[in-house]
Amino acid sequence: MAETKAKAGLQDVVAGESSICLVDGTKGRLVYQGYDINDLVGKATFEEVIYLLWHGKLPNQAELTALNAALVEAREIPADVLELIKSLAKTDANGMEILRTVASYIGAIDANKDMTRENHIRQATQLISQLASATAVIGRFKQGLDYVAPRADLGHAANFLYMLTGQQADDLSVEAFDVALILHADHEFNASTFTARCTVGTLSDMYSGVTSAIGALKGPLHGGANEDVLRTLLSIGELSQTEEKLKEMLANGVKVPGFGHRVYRSYDPRGLVLKRYAKELTARAGETKWYEMTEIAERVVLEHFAQKGKDLKYNVDLYSGSLYQAMNIPVELFTPIFVVSRVSGWTAHILEQYANNRIIRPVADYVGPVDLQFVPINERA
Repeated sequence: MAETKAKAGLQDVVAGESSICLVDGTKGRLVYQGYDINDLVGKATFEEVIYLLWHGKLPNQAELTALNAALVEAREIPADVLELIKSLAKTDANGMEILRTVASYIGAIDANKDMTRENHIRQATQLISQLASATAVIGRFKQGLDYVAPRADLGHAANFLYMLTGQQADDLSVEAFDVALILHADHEFNASTFTARCTVGTLSDMYSGVTSAIGALKGPLHGGANEDVLRTLLSIGELSQTEEKLKEMLANGVKVPGFGHRVYRSYDPRGLVLKRYAKELTARAGETKWYEMTEIAERVVLEHFAQKGKDLKYNVDLYSGSLYQAMNIPVELFTPIFVVSRVSGWTAHILEQYANNRIIRPVADYVGPVDLQFVPINERA
């Protein structure tokens, strides 16, 4: 029998079966429950995609109406959670640290711990609404602004932008943000999703699974790349300096964020969609500087690697920075907004794990010593 060697980071290791999401890195496709994202963007709402991820089918009107009502009902942040966020916002805790705490706290105060699918759907609904509201509130409190209560007459994306800015967003901004939520909703067995499944595989509760996932997403190798893209552009500052500064970075071996992907060997289909919306939104706003700088980054970086014989592509993070900037979303909220979207996928995977559960327990390729002889402490060097 051939010896099996461990693969660093479990690369290309099949860790389980799932019907939720297909990431085709060779063809550059992303599929949710059988639907290519290009067939969902501009046609389905984020709420419809939530239902699709949870149930394996798009909702009919009655099902969508029921889900929308449940999401709206769960939007209002309880007073004690609001005080918790306000207290943490006064500290150096960042948005991800606060969200991780909020997810754990709302789980602790939920009296219904029944391990039924019906109750798990209720908990998932609460998490999607509460974490979206919490993210908007974090953004306001960190800026020294007051709480804005949610509105029942707005959809999920529109309500988030309203709670964050205090103003009803225009139709294009709402559409663009809704699309961004759809594009980030799920991505198969990525680090945070796999973490969530490992947690609930022990039959721990859904809140623990999502809290674990937020902790994994907080790491800079998983979340935060879209923040890094905009911070890189902000450090350059001027459109006229973009090409020169980027070439200098590349010559010095500095990694430019927003390029390459662990799975995609072709283009990232999400990035293509976000680029289109970023261009339209920044042009409409009359502030194209950050988009133009991003286009220059795309050209300079791809040309640099092409000269080295590498067919590098940009990913979903490259243009999301200029897109969010056009909506006046603070850069500190870019990764928490990832949570606002991805909690839909996390909860879908948690539901799937519960439905056919076996505790996740891989083996390790042990490389340490064996048969060491014990030495009494008074004889050790």
